[in-house]
Amino acid sequence: MSDLQVVLGFDMETDIGSWTPYYEGLQHGTPVILDILERNKVPATFFFTGDSLKRHPEVVQTVKARGHEIGAHTLFHETIGDSLYEIPGMLPVLPEEVPNRLRLCTELVEEIAGVRPVSFRCPRLFGSTAVVNALNDLGYVADATYPMFFFRDRLTPYHPSREDWTQPGDLRIVELPNFADLSMESKDAYGRDMDQWPLYRIEGAEVMMRHIDGFIGHAQSQGVSPFLCFYFHPWEFHPMPQGEIRYSEGSVCPDPFITRNCGAYAAEQLDLLIKQLLARGAEFLEARQAAEKC
Repeated sequence: MSDLQVVLGFDMETDIGSWTPYYEGLQHGTPVILDILERNKVPATFFFTGDSLKRHPEVVQTVKARGHEIGAHTLFHETIGDSLYEIPGMLPVLPEEVPNRLRLCTELVEEIAGVRPVSFRCPRLFGSTAVVNALNDLGYVADATYPMFFFRDRLTPYHPSREDWTQPGDLRIVELPNFADLSMESKDAYGRDMDQWPLYRIEGAEVMMRHIDGFIGHAQSQGVSPFLCFYFHPWEFHPMPQGEIRYSEGSVCPDPFITRNCGAYAAEQLDLLIKQLLARGAEFLEARQAAEKC
């Protein structure tokens, strides 16, 4: 068994996250992702929102047919957990709403995909204790939400506490920390510059590998085997509009880095990233498989 374990997660949502209502990336970017995974013979977990499944059930069936894990990603890409930082117009749902929303999401994924999801990820990595408890009670085995860039304590998968999801405990579900380069000094108030996203397509896979190597060294210095969990989105593998995006009664203008190099370059860099990880002897796992090893 490799000392380096990797989980590739793809968050199946509207284009540019919550900034548009469109699914061009879901339709056209997903086949690109699947071809890259097949070419490199590695598995992945696809976390679908309920809305994406309802609008494009053919996409989840294609992913399922290609042999990858089907996970869940809330009903509408809403903030289901606690906000780590403010985003205008994106307030979290109330904690007492969490169990029912996650139940509805789970049932919708099972109905349309034909498999009951056992792996989950919160949009924007905004998780919470209420979310983890609800997922555990619904029978989930993996939550790929823990934002390492923000909390910085957990380096490897762990069973969380029912009282505090960021601390080890005795819940059955396993929390999968998302990669951040903890070997570097952060210049961001929230540590977001340590996060991998979207470094691979902004600066390229070679730059990202330097940060991965930095984290590997950090993990080894702490006496633990390096574990890498990544998040990507299908819209990153299809050209996205630049600048102002108008729809309905107004417009949005995402920061330029959010959509830079989406399309062919992102696909090229993901392929290169996977190849370099394989060259380092990485073992690629679905989220549920990583949880089973904990």
